[in-house]
Amino acid sequence: MLDHVGILVADWTKARGFYDAALGALGYTLLTELPIEYTGGVKVGGYGKDKPDFWLTEAKDVGPGRHYAFVAASHADVDAFYAAAMANGGRDNGGPGPRPHYHEHYYGAFVIDPDGNNVEAVVHAPE
Repeated sequence: MLDHVGILVADWTKARGFYDAALGALGYTLLTELPIEYTGGVKVGGYGKDKPDFWLTEAKDVGPGRHYAFVAASHADVDAFYAAAMANGGRDNGGPGPRPHYHEHYYGAFVIDPDGNNVEAVVHAPE
């Protein structure tokens, strides 16, 4: 249903370090940064594998409370996402593990990013 999503970040450098590490553990990279002459002078960049699917936009007022779940290929990838996120400014919001209350094979990890967003890595297959 969704083609891409984006969030606002207060500190581009801090957010970029966090997402480079956390999403890098899942195989995602920063694929593009838009030239500031097209963005009103703010930094904008998109992460993905084949195309930018998840965008960061630098802003003064970011507002916390959004939730984004990223596809992981394995339980080990979820674990690596969590470790990388925690080592790069994330706050624990539910460590790696099964979540059978969602469904039998749900395995995920939740962290709060530097701007207060709840980000997750999840795999829906058994180990």
